[in-house]
Amino acid sequence: MTQQSTARFYSLDVFRGATVALMILVNTPGSWAYIYGPLKHAEWHGVTPTDLVFPFFLFAVGNAMAFVMPRLVDGGPAVFWKKVTKRFLLIFLIGLLLNWFPFVRYDAEGQLVMKTFEKLRILGVLQRIALAYFFASIIIYYFKSRGAFLVGAIILLIYWGLCLAFGDPADPFSLNGFFGTDIDKAILGEDHMYHGEGVAFDPEGLMSTLPAIVQVIFGFLVGEYIIKKGKTWEMLSNLFVAGMILIFAGFCWHTAFPINKKIWTSSYVLYTTGLALSVLGVLIYLIEFKNAKGAWSKFFDVFGKNPLFIFVLSGAWSRIYGLFRIEDGMKDGKPVIKGLGGWMYDHLFSPALGNMNGSLAYAIFHILIFWAICWWLDKKKIYIKV
Repeated sequence: MTQQSTARFYSLDVFRGATVALMILVNTPGSWAYIYGPLKHAEWHGVTPTDLVFPFFLFAVGNAMAFVMPRLVDGGPAVFWKKVTKRFLLIFLIGLLLNWFPFVRYDAEGQLVMKTFEKLRILGVLQRIALAYFFASIIIYYFKSRGAFLVGAIILLIYWGLCLAFGDPADPFSLNGFFGTDIDKAILGEDHMYHGEGVAFDPEGLMSTLPAIVQVIFGFLVGEYIIKKGKTWEMLSNLFVAGMILIFAGFCWHTAFPINKKIWTSSYVLYTTGLALSVLGVLIYLIEFKNAKGAWSKFFDVFGKNPLFIFVLSGAWSRIYGLFRIEDGMKDGKPVIKGLGGWMYDHLFSPALGNMNGSLAYAIFHILIFWAICWWLDKKKIYIKV
């Protein structure tokens, strides 16, 4: 490979790091009852800024694969399967353990008891990352770039067809009409699914992972194209053109297959990939062409040095708060018990800034904590890879 083709784009690292930082921001509000407006998910169809974070991360996973895949191809099938399978299993297992963590809970009497497997949610964000990475890697390895693009397009069309063929004819794209829920219930069981919507429905379900695989494939193809073309105006302009085409295509498909994160519709894949391309293009222009990097880019860059580790740590951190219970006054003659995180929000952030701004400030405060940890790890050259 030429020197140009192996050159590392700092803008890709900043893009990945910013995505990790935003994932932590939206997952760590001071109060789920008072989430800052743009940090809310869309109730069903449509997108908010928060709904861009997860697909952007999968897109970044694909970008990173573009640098690794040539070595896996050179190593042959044995090396490929060993590395990809190991990474898939580790990420999936870490996600499962994070769902289980801290392995104990308080019962109705306020006593710590062990969490059992019977009510453990099987899927989640890390599990979707693991599955999408695994199958995207296989498709790219065996079908190569052009074949992977074709397979990705077929998956998006097949997923649309499955939703129409097996969903509720009255509304196949609704919470109760989505066909994938019945499959999740049959394979996982209702007790092992997410219930945040009031019913057993998993936003990281098995069937909706199919189009998420394509998000990784698209990320790989973009990363490969950037590496191949190098730091040229042709590369940059083509990124913006492709981004606009995908956004337009996503909007057009939305009329028949609504843009929806929770069932990860095909139109959602096109739309969010187009936006990811546009954001990445701006970062490449600022950082690679105008050299406009500095404290702002370094802030996000360190998050990208240990992305999975810091995401897992942020999730575990919030759960640990729940183990520290504080008595906070009385209500109806009974003591009010709060976790440490809730107590901090109620007594520090909300009184100073109000409910909504306090919830945002709480999230930003934790972003700064995790940034400090990322900065220290980077300073010590400690990079925890899976």
